[in-house]
Amino acid sequence: MNINHLCKEAYKTAKSKGWHDEKRETGTLIALIHSEVSEALEADRKGDSENFKEELADVCIRIFDLCGARDIDLEGAILAKMEKNKGRSYKHGGKAY
Repeated sequence: MNINHLCKEAYKTAKSKGWHDEKRETGTLIALIHSEVSEALEADRKGDSENFKEELADVCIRIFDLCGARDIDLEGAILAKMEKNKGRSYKHGGKAY
C-alpha cells in the first residue's frame, strides 16, 4: 500500500461519514490538521506516548483526507521534497531549528 492509496482511503472514509457532503474549504481542512498537531503536542507535554502516536496518526489521516479530496499526488510531492532537501545547506543557512 502506498501513500496515495492511503490518501484515497482516508478521503473515502471521511466522505462515507458525511465529512464531505458539502465542499470543504482548504483553510478548514488545514485548520483541522493544525488541531491534530496541537493535540499531539499536548499529549507529548503530558508524557502520554500512546496518545501522542494516535494524534500523529490523526495528523497524517487529515493530510491524507485533504490530498484525497483534492487529488493531490502526495507521494510524488514527498519524494520530490525529500530529494530537494538533500541539496540544502547545513541547518539551512544557520537556522536554530
